[in-house]
Amino acid sequence: MKNDLTEGNVLRVLARFSLPFLLSSFLQTFYGLADLFITGRFNGTDAISAVSIGSQVMHMLTVVIVGLAMGSTVTISQAVGAKNRERSAQAVGNTATLFLLASLVLTIFLILFTDAVTAVMSTPEEAVSQTRIYLRICFAGIPAITAYNIICCIFRGTGDSQSPMYFVAAACVLNILLDFLFIGPFHMGAAGAALGTVLSQTASVALSLLFLRRRDLGFSIGKGDFRFSPSVLSSILRIGVPVAFQDGFIQISFLLITIIANRRGVAVAAGVGIVEKTISFLFLVPSAMLSSISAISAQNAGAGKHGRARTTLRYGILLSVSFGLLAAFVCQFFSEPLLGLFSRDPEVIRLGGQYLRSYVFDCAAAGIHFCFSGYFCAYGKSFLSFIHNLASILLIRIPGAYLASVCFPDTLYPMGLAAPAGSALSALICIAFYLALRGQFGGKGRN
Repeated sequence: MKNDLTEGNVLRVLARFSLPFLLSSFLQTFYGLADLFITGRFNGTDAISAVSIGSQVMHMLTVVIVGLAMGSTVTISQAVGAKNRERSAQAVGNTATLFLLASLVLTIFLILFTDAVTAVMSTPEEAVSQTRIYLRICFAGIPAITAYNIICCIFRGTGDSQSPMYFVAAACVLNILLDFLFIGPFHMGAAGAALGTVLSQTASVALSLLFLRRRDLGFSIGKGDFRFSPSVLSSILRIGVPVAFQDGFIQISFLLITIIANRRGVAVAAGVGIVEKTISFLFLVPSAMLSSISAISAQNAGAGKHGRARTTLRYGILLSVSFGLLAAFVCQFFSEPLLGLFSRDPEVIRLGGQYLRSYVFDCAAAGIHFCFSGYFCAYGKSFLSFIHNLASILLIRIPGAYLASVCFPDTLYPMGLAAPAGSALSALICIAFYLALRGQFGGKGRN
């Protein structure tokens, strides 16, 4: 098999698979940052707040979609590892049908309730109108955003993380060009940023579908594979639903923190929004490790090579934590210059710098539980990830951010510490689960 993840040096396999995924995520996050950067060059704080708030809502939706699609990636990977071509084809077909229906329902629902979403976000009054139009345009593009992410999950499930990199690269270039056109000469503000994102994603979907038709996946997909198979659909949902809920709760916690920040004024809202975008960029490494570990470990679990799956987990944690510590060190000295790239407002830069210097420690702490989450998903135990993330959110992230905001109204630094504290709890719970249930992850296994 061309993309066999069950053979060869484990570290090289992990690096070869995760690097294209990392680059893809970097490009996708980069053009999200480009939206903010270009908006900030041509517009005021109200437009920046609209794009940061609206894009955070869209990021939450995308994360939930990708979380649900984790069930597809793992199901496909397990079937590919076991060399079960029939089940591989059914997994791809069922994935396409499931997400097509879900995206259509979600689009209609969210367009009808755009005003409610804007209100729930406690959007500052100055940014309400631009946030509303930004969200409506993006909600209309949900089918394209869903299709793009699902196609990428199919490729990664078959062991190919390189092809999605080309698709997102094309979308990135087009999105930046459209941003400059719509936000600059056309003076469309936040609406221009949203339209550029949707059109570039649509173009990327067209490119990826063309490539998929010509791609040899190692198995053939027939019309019957698009009909729901109870066993395949059950596998996708059993793994994907807990991950989707988990990721959804995490994003809701981020949104609640954003709401807390929004109520403190437009400068705090803009500063926190920019930091959230910056953190999403720094989180690319642990996110890449999570997805890579889930795909690689799932193939190895399907092939019965459990020792390789555990080794993949160990290398992933080492790489993620090392990067997180380096990022935390750098941000202690360069937070304000980094915030200055996205805003000219000294107050936004000052407050955002405080928030980033504490929040950035989450990159190291989250590196541990992200990797464990990928490993748990590979074995169909995504509910373990749901449990540790829910505990982190309810016990530390949300109450910690709220209390810090109330007790320290003049600084955002304590508020930023809630995230790494929550991740530290998640990491401890993951380690406890792993030690207690190790026998259910293939025992000693073989390499």
